Amino acid sequence: MKRVRCPKCDHYIIFDETKYNEGQKLVFKCDECGRQFGIRIAAKASPTDGGSEGAPATEDSEQFGAIIVIENVFHYKQEIPLHMGDNVIGRYQKGNPINTPFETVDPSVDLNHCTINVSRDKHGQLRYTLADNNSNTGTFVDNVEVKGRERRVITDGTLFTIGATSIILRTAENS
Repeated sequence: MKRVRCPKCDHYIIFDETKYNEGQKLVFKCDECGRQFGIRIAAKASPTDGGSEGAPATEDSEQFGAIIVIENVFHYKQEIPLHMGDNVIGRYQKGNPINTPFETVDPSVDLNHCTINVSRDKHGQLRYTLADNNSNTGTFVDNVEVKGRERRVITDGTLFTIGATSIILRTAENS
């Protein structure tokens, strides 16, 4: 099952993508606002797309891990992929320019709450660094607050809390 969001009111429409062919265009009508909009079913990427077999993965196709927003009273479990560089995490709101938003109505999560920086160390291994973005309620790793300009290195399975929402890091090796 896939979800698409109405571009006018942000209401979700759920549909079964297995009933449609790649490249097929679908038209939806939002139950909330009545807006009609279309989408095209994307082609599934195969391992041989975009290069010769055995070629090294490009940075665009490489996996950099994910954050798992744990199911809570505010919303359901969500998995959000990370990318190389700064992943600015916060509450989703239409027009909010952050690159790693998640759905919640938790009022204690800021629109621009914290940042996970994904980089490579001198040995070429991925390194994950968490920083608070001067949020109102703070960012906590193992119940210890990440202070103002502090940068905390986190690893696979690290549980951190923003507002009343708990998040788990899954590194590229384990996602």
